Amino acid sequence: MNRVKVGILGATGMVGQRFVQLLANHPWFQVTEVAASERSAGKTYGEVMEGRWKLTTEIPHEVRSFVVKECLPGLDCRLVFSALDADIAGPIEKAFAAAGYVVSSNSRNHRMEPDVPLLIPEVNPEHLGLIAVQKKNRGWEGMIVTNPNCSTIHLVMVLKPLMQFGLSQLFVTTMQALSGAGYPGVASLDILDNVIPYIGGEEEKVQTETLKLLGAFARGKVTPAPIVLSAHCNRVSVSDGHTECVSVKLDAKPSLANVTRAMQDFNPLNGMGLPSSPAHPIIVRQEANRPQPRMDRDLEKGMASVVGRIRECPLLGYKFVLLGHNTIRGAAGAAILNAELMVKNGYIDRYDRTEI
Repeated sequence: MNRVKVGILGATGMVGQRFVQLLANHPWFQVTEVAASERSAGKTYGEVMEGRWKLTTEIPHEVRSFVVKECLPGLDCRLVFSALDADIAGPIEKAFAAAGYVVSSNSRNHRMEPDVPLLIPEVNPEHLGLIAVQKKNRGWEGMIVTNPNCSTIHLVMVLKPLMQFGLSQLFVTTMQALSGAGYPGVASLDILDNVIPYIGGEEEKVQTETLKLLGAFARGKVTPAPIVLSAHCNRVSVSDGHTECVSVKLDAKPSLANVTRAMQDFNPLNGMGLPSSPAHPIIVRQEANRPQPRMDRDLEKGMASVVGRIRECPLLGYKFVLLGHNTIRGAAGAAILNAELMVKNGYIDRYDRTEI
């Protein structure tokens, strides 16, 4: 069977480990390269990850023996998934795109650049039209496509089916898991018995990325959605799974039943056959005390956004609680699904594949 050869940049970090895990036995993609910092280069992935592998599953056997490379063009693949830290991701990702690689990035560096798609396949697949603009502007053979911030992606997934009702204002408070801080993350004595009401840059990312994702693509550019949005972001002592409390103003004033049905029926990728696409991208829980991270974050293999407590809001109109896995759908899984859509739409052709 033909599978696309892929590399993972930043393969030793928290999100990089998720890429390694999620790409094992992927029907479309075959990991052929893992890359990280200079201090890891030249060692096998198993040697580097001894004592550092943080997931409950084992390191995939075939990747364990790979020699870790530096994050430089020349890797034996055409598609690279970037889990690089934002401090270094920008120039490295540009170098790969300029050298002809397709870069599916989880890093924040290029998300808000006007010719770079910020993509959620269920929400704004038409924004892939920016790739032609990007290649023309920059003279690249390759390209960069990004996925959103881990809180933003689940928020926007749930907002998209509400756009039909004239979404004009929203207020969101996030309670974000420790894994979102990477490794080693938040010091244990800082987070134990505590809530930290600040995550650097997080509120700004939620507020700007949401408007780009829900914006209209026309004539080679994205016009941000005309929505007023305010966000509060907090770090809480939960291992995985971001919880968000959301209030929305819907100008059409739909019934509560119609709001709920719009979320339950939302499934624009149905029938496309993308391997990572969840059968139910939005799951509505009816129990009064759901969603909860321990009970709901792994639904649809961590690729769903889970909603509960949909009810009237005396201030704006409606309010609800949502939950999503931050390192799967909020990070590595999102970038993989983006790449699957790119394969489906012909941005990665058969000449980029190898016989496995």
